[in-house]
Amino acid sequence: MQLLAIKLHKAGYDDEMSVLQNINFVVNKGEMVGLIGPNGAGKSTTIKTILGLNPNFEGEISLPSNQSYAYIPEKPVFYYDMTLWEHIDLMASLFEMEEAVWKKRVEELLERFDLKDAVHESPATFSKGMQQKAMLIFAIMQKPSLYIVDEPFIGLDPIATKRLLELFEAEQQRGAGILLCTHVLDTAEKICDRFILLSDGRVKSEGTLRDIQTTCKLPEGSLLDCFYTLSEKELSK
Repeated sequence: MQLLAIKLHKAGYDDEMSVLQNINFVVNKGEMVGLIGPNGAGKSTTIKTILGLNPNFEGEISLPSNQSYAYIPEKPVFYYDMTLWEHIDLMASLFEMEEAVWKKRVEELLERFDLKDAVHESPATFSKGMQQKAMLIFAIMQKPSLYIVDEPFIGLDPIATKRLLELFEAEQQRGAGILLCTHVLDTAEKICDRFILLSDGRVKSEGTLRDIQTTCKLPEGSLLDCFYTLSEKELSK
């Protein structure tokens, strides 16, 4: 079952829509798709267009009407005058979650990410890692059908990263799809089912790691090796 289908003929930030060209991919139920590319490749524009934050595009973005999705941004956003618990309570209200259900989920997540002692503090004062954990809690507590995740590992220590990966695996087993945008390629190689490699606003390669290796003519190459090869080819043009 497709949870997200992208068919972008072109997209950008003005009438010319010159940032993205012919971006086509899907995210299916229970799979993690890595959106990979160098700085300026078009990853952020792709995500903003999916989220409806960029009106300058031609094409189609399909999300099943009866499915929910959650976005975890690279840069956490908080209200300075609200505590972590007040943020969580607000999220639960916005998504009309049953109190007993969300409180049970949140208690488990707070325990997992070591934030139980910080619930009455403002997350605006947290460290980068703690802020990232808070954003993860806001998303995962909803149990959405689809996650759109931008650089989730930045600021997380190794233990928190391991616990997040365990949660992602559990969510995939539940049937959730994940679109993961990251520069942490060694981790992406281990956890993603498929990859979309962007460069200069276009898809340069897509598929499983084996497919990417074939495209790059690197049968034993790592994702980083393939990424580097494609990026160098683009720069040499």
